[in-house]
Amino acid sequence: MFKLIRYLKPYTVFIIVAVALLFVQAMSELALPDYMSNIVNVGIQQGGIEDAIPEAISKETFDNVSLFMSGEDRQQILEHYVLVNKSTADYEKNLKKYPALESKEVYILKSDDIQSRDSLNLILGKALMAYSGVKSAMAGENGNFTAPSGFTIPEGANVFLLMRLMPEAQRLEMLNQVDTMVQVMGENIVNQSAALAVKEIYEELGMNTQKLQSGYVLRTGFTMVLVTLLSALCTIMVALIASKIAAASARALRRDVFEKVENFSNSEFARFSTASLITRTTNDITQIQLVVVLIIRMVFYAPIIGVGGIIRALEKSTSMSWVIALAVIILLGMVGIVFAIALPKFKKIQKLIDRLNLVTREHLSGLMVVRAFNTQKFEEERFDTANRDVTKTELFVNRVMVVLMPAIMFVMNGTMLLIVWVGAHQIEASTMQVGDMMAYIQYAMLIIFAFLMLTMMFIMIPRASVSAARVSEILEVDPQIKDPKNPKKFGKNFKGIVQFKNVCYRFPGAEKNILNNISFTALPGQTTAIIGSTGSGKSTLLNMIPRFYDVCGGQVLVDGIDIREVSQHDLREKIGYVPQKGILFSGTIESNLKYADETASEEEVERAAKIAQALEFITTKEGGYNSPISQGGTNVSGGQKQRLSIARALLKKPKILLFDDSFSALDFKTDAALRRKLKEETGDCTMIIVGQRIATIKNADQILVLDEGNLVGIGKHHELMASCQTYREIALSQLSEAELA
Repeated sequence: MFKLIRYLKPYTVFIIVAVALLFVQAMSELALPDYMSNIVNVGIQQGGIEDAIPEAISKETFDNVSLFMSGEDRQQILEHYVLVNKSTADYEKNLKKYPALESKEVYILKSDDIQSRDSLNLILGKALMAYSGVKSAMAGENGNFTAPSGFTIPEGANVFLLMRLMPEAQRLEMLNQVDTMVQVMGENIVNQSAALAVKEIYEELGMNTQKLQSGYVLRTGFTMVLVTLLSALCTIMVALIASKIAAASARALRRDVFEKVENFSNSEFARFSTASLITRTTNDITQIQLVVVLIIRMVFYAPIIGVGGIIRALEKSTSMSWVIALAVIILLGMVGIVFAIALPKFKKIQKLIDRLNLVTREHLSGLMVVRAFNTQKFEEERFDTANRDVTKTELFVNRVMVVLMPAIMFVMNGTMLLIVWVGAHQIEASTMQVGDMMAYIQYAMLIIFAFLMLTMMFIMIPRASVSAARVSEILEVDPQIKDPKNPKKFGKNFKGIVQFKNVCYRFPGAEKNILNNISFTALPGQTTAIIGSTGSGKSTLLNMIPRFYDVCGGQVLVDGIDIREVSQHDLREKIGYVPQKGILFSGTIESNLKYADETASEEEVERAAKIAQALEFITTKEGGYNSPISQGGTNVSGGQKQRLSIARALLKKPKILLFDDSFSALDFKTDAALRRKLKEETGDCTMIIVGQRIATIKNADQILVLDEGNLVGIGKHHELMASCQTYREIALSQLSEAELA
C-alpha cells in the first residue's frame, strides 16, 4: 500500500485542508454534548443561572450570605459590586430590571468581565449553599446546616441575627463544615445548589426568572444548531475533497497501469493473463480508491474524536473511565478475532475474481465454438464453479462480518446501561449532575465509534493492500524491451533494408531456442516470404522486426542500424504491420482505417482500401466509410476484417510492410488481386510475408523455409522445389506437380 503513496503527493494541500476540516468537525461534534449538558444542568436544573455570582443582590440578603465568608472574602466580593438606592444616578434604569429596588438597597455587579470569576464563584458558591441550608432549616425543612457544638439555637429564632453574635471560632467551624461538603460534592454540585439560591435572590428582587431560563435554553439551543451546521458543512467538504483525491489518484493509477501494460513485450503478457490485467486495472484500483476515501474520512478523524472524547469524558467524571476502557478492550478483542478469520479470505477473493473474469472472457470470445460443439452445459458448469467459489468465499466473509455489528451494538448498549447505573448512584450521592451523565454517555459512544472506525479500517486496509500489491506488481515490472538512453536516428534517406545476422531467440523459461542462427536480408522493392510447418517460428521471426520480441543472440538491422539502438517509436513509425488475427476497434470503418493516420485525406483512405480490395464491400454498405464496426469487428467477416487491417497498414505509407499470415481468410481470386495491387502500388517497400499457402508466396523474390527454428532453405520458388525437401513436401501437400509448374 505504501508503494502507491506517491500518487497522493500531488494532493498534499487538499489532504491538509481535509484534516483541518476534520479537526473542526470533531471539535464541533465534541462540543454538542457539552451544550446539551448545559441545557440540562444550567437551563433546566439551575433555571438558566450559569454560576453562583448573582448580577444583583439585596443588601440585607448579602449581609446574611456574607456571614458564611471570611472578612477577606467579603471584602473581595464587595470590590466587584456597587450599592444602588434611590439616590444613585442610574436608579430609574435599574428599577425597571429590579422592581424591589424601590423598597430595598441592592448590590449590583459592576461588570461581567471579571478576571477572577472562578475564585469569586467558589467563595459565593460556598456561602450561598450554606445560606440556603440555614434558610431551609429556619423554614423547618431538611437541610445540610448543622449548628456548631456548644451553640444552641432556640426554636423560631432568626439564625442570621444569632450568627452575628456568634464568636469567630464558632463561625469558622461552620465554614469548615461547608468546605468539607464542597470537597465531597464537587464544584459543579456546589454551583447547582448555589444557583438555586441565586434564583431565589432574583425572585426576591422581582426579576422574571422564567424569561431568564427560557432565554438561556434558546441561546444554547441556537448555538447547538449553528455548531451542527458547521459540523455538517465540514463533513460535506471533507467528503468532496476525499472523493476528488481518491478519484484523481485512481485515475492516475489506471493511466500508469495502462501505459505500463502498453509497453509490455509478449513475454510480459505471458506472465499476466488478460483477465488478471483487467481485474487489476478495474476491481483492484476501485478497492484502493474506496480505501483512500475511507482513510481521509476516518483514519484522520477517528484519533481526533477518540482523544478529544477521552479528554472531555474525563473532565465530566474520572470515576467512570473504567467503563469506557472495558468497552474498548471488548471491542478490540472482537474485531481482532474477526480480522484474523477474514483477512486470508480477502486475499483469496481477488484471485477468485481473476478466475471468474478469465472464464467469462473465454466463454464470450469463443461463443461460436461453444455453440458449434454444443458445450453450453459444460461452460455453464465451468462458470457456475468459478461463480460459486467467489460467492462462497464472499458469503463466508460477510457472515463473519455480520456477527460483528450486533455484537458491537450489544457492547454499546451495555456500556450505556452501565454508565446510567453508575451515574445514577453518583447523582444520588450528589457527586454528579444529570447533564454531565448524559454528556458522558455521548462521549463514551463517540470514543467507542472512534475505536470502531479505526478497527474497521484495519479490516479494509489489508484487503486494499492485497489489491495495491497486485497493482504494484504490474507497475514494478521492468520490461525486457526498453528504449536505449541515447537512441540513434534513422537517416533522412530511409530505405527499409531489413537484415538478420545469426539471430537466435528463446522464450523466457524455455529449455531450447525457438530460432537458431537465422541470417537473411530483405531489400526494398522485393517481397520476402516465410513459410514452414506449424510451430517452426515464422510469426516469432516476423515479430522481432518491430521489437515485439528481442533477440537472445545475433542482430536485427534496419538500414544497417541495430533496432535495439533506436527508439521503439521511431522503429515502428517506419513499419506497417498486419497481425495474423485482424484486430478492429469499435467505431466506424473510417475511424479504423484512420487509426494509422488521423490526418489522411479521403483520397488516401480510398486508395488504401482499393489496394486492399476492401473498396468493393465498403461501397455496398449503407453507411459506406461511416458504417459501424462493433467491438472486435464481430459484424464483419474474417476476410473483410483482414482486408481492412491491410488497408489500415497501407494508409500509414510505411517503408517496411509486414504481413503475418494476413491473407489466410481471402479467396484465391481476392488474394491474387491484392498481391498484384501491392506489387504495383508499393514497389519501393520492403515486404515480408508469413504465409501458409504456396499460392500466396510462390511469386516472392525470396522465400525463407523454416523447420523447427532452423533456416533450412532460402531462394525462389523453383530453386527451393529443386533444393529444399521441406519446401517441396509443403508445396506438394497443397498443389499438384502441374499446378506448381
